[in-house]
Amino acid sequence: MPDCYVWPMRIERVETLTETELRGTDFSFDVDEEAVAPFDGPALTRVVPVTRYTKHYSWDDERIDAANPDTSMVAVVRGEDSRVAGYIVASRAWNHCAQIEDVAIDRAHRRRGLARTLMDEAVRWAKEQGLRMVRLETQSNNVPACRFYERYGFQLGGFDRYLYTALPTQTRPETALFWYLSVDL
Repeated sequence: MPDCYVWPMRIERVETLTETELRGTDFSFDVDEEAVAPFDGPALTRVVPVTRYTKHYSWDDERIDAANPDTSMVAVVRGEDSRVAGYIVASRAWNHCAQIEDVAIDRAHRRRGLARTLMDEAVRWAKEQGLRMVRLETQSNNVPACRFYERYGFQLGGFDRYLYTALPTQTRPETALFWYLSVDL
């Protein structure tokens, strides 16, 4: 696995994340702008300011089965206390794409290259699996993530205005954005 300038952290393939490893992590992000339609190109074309709010996320061990041989989960683990600073989960999708199921970086560890390191691991896994495309979905209110995906080389391939509307916890409208990256084998 690659050497990274954030050591004493280490990159590990894991099958689960424990409450102890995740203690104290904050995967939330602040929203002060949102991407809006038209979503008709390979990148975001329009972003508008919104009243600032915080979106909260947490680990969902019921949704992710990293023990499945068609799934890979990689975590960035802090050396001093073995707690997780970030993780990425990729799986083999029905259409022979690698699907990024989840990616999260602890707020205190952002902007240190961890997301790029984790995405590199997911792309490496996709290539090992013989998959030619990596796909992921994010929300229109996660503009920093969208910009990271664009810088990484992903292209916006589609959107869904209704994907989140039935969620009981959904309080604000969000558009699902689907990003694609072609990988060379």
